[in-house]
Amino acid sequence: MINENDLVESILVRDFNNNSVDLIKKYKGKPLLAIIYNNQCLGCTGRAIPLAYELQKENEEIQVVGIHTSFNSSQASESDIKSIFTVDALPFPIFLDNGRAVYDQFESSGTPQWVLITKEGKLSRTIFGSQEGAQNRLYYAIDQLKAK
Repeated sequence: MINENDLVESILVRDFNNNSVDLIKKYKGKPLLAIIYNNQCLGCTGRAIPLAYELQKENEEIQVVGIHTSFNSSQASESDIKSIFTVDALPFPIFLDNGRAVYDQFESSGTPQWVLITKEGKLSRTIFGSQEGAQNRLYYAIDQLKAK
């Protein structure tokens, strides 16, 4: 179990070419906002993904990444991921969590699950949801993250 202020040793995901990527190493030295989501989650695709895009535009000092979690044995393809967007280019990097290891790593309550990590690699906060209350907690957590 990872608690707030604990060092996050790694976040292992896959890229669209099935290469292993450690997000902690890849974005070392930069605060990270990861959204764990699933294309079948309407709150994710209707509210959370657009919010993540807005947060990336408003907070250039924070790296936003999407982590698509598969809850069954089928793995999402790049075309599956891109099918929810109206443009070809992804608004921020998106990686795959096949087998829901990252979802379980952060003891997610469901999707979307927001994970904020400091530039030092410590867990700042996790927030579940995409509705107004969750969005307010997320804005507050981002302000705290930027102040550190």
